[in-house]
Amino acid sequence: MFSHSKVTWLPSPAKLNLFLHICGRLDNGYHSLQSIFQILDYGDEVGFQLGQEEPAIVLKNNIEGLATKDNLIYRAAHALLPFRKNQHAIEISLRKVLPMGGGIGGGSSNAATVLVTLNIIWECGLSLEQLANIGLQLGADVPVFVKGQTAFANGVGEQLQAIELPIKYYLVATPDVQVSTADVFGHPELPRATPRICIDDYCFENTANDCQTLVTTMHSKVAKLLQWLLHYAPSRMTGTGASVFAIFDNKAKALEVLENLPEGVRGFVAKGVNRSPLHDALIDYIPD
Repeated sequence: MFSHSKVTWLPSPAKLNLFLHICGRLDNGYHSLQSIFQILDYGDEVGFQLGQEEPAIVLKNNIEGLATKDNLIYRAAHALLPFRKNQHAIEISLRKVLPMGGGIGGGSSNAATVLVTLNIIWECGLSLEQLANIGLQLGADVPVFVKGQTAFANGVGEQLQAIELPIKYYLVATPDVQVSTADVFGHPELPRATPRICIDDYCFENTANDCQTLVTTMHSKVAKLLQWLLHYAPSRMTGTGASVFAIFDNKAKALEVLENLPEGVRGFVAKGVNRSPLHDALIDYIPD
């Protein structure tokens, strides 16, 4: 499957936070959360090709302005070096379609695709649980992509319970604005005492994104886009933004709305899936 002569491209899917409740603040400064991570059938692609010699890790197209050592793809690969059982060098490429900093998990998903794939290439022999624990050191959203299932999340997002959701279509739209996750979670006006819910009690209408009011107050473009989407379907911000999403039963209707997005807004339509496209692609290789 992996060779010196060609690049093998693998999915790096997006996710949505169907809701995001902030239930408290931990002693280490992190927040105790509840959420549903909905995996989508759309995202970036990460390419793998066996290299000829050292160095062990080569990034073929690093993100402009980002030091290689700070790139989550490189950090994920570097984290597996102590576990590799062979001397394959690896060249990693990225086809980027997801907006950066939108709250849909692009960088975290890229890192997870690297962890899962290099565990195979390098014959590390790590379980998905072990890979998820390594991924947690890279970012709170990495474990859900490693485990590859739509999930109900607790803790800082790492305590995952796989769930099956009805198939829906999501229009995901991102305005031309950057939202700082650190600024949102550090803001004194962020709600931090939402009562916990049981997954059996979940319904979209009775949940919320606790970051949404603050972010829409700080960023008028997010507020205007969300109000526009609400005319068409139930809508909400994902993560700390800036991306927002609308939920449709019908793909054709979602595509129709996509065609009429306001100027300066980029978007896509994707199907919600219960199993990651990455895990489908590697079904014969994924460890238990």
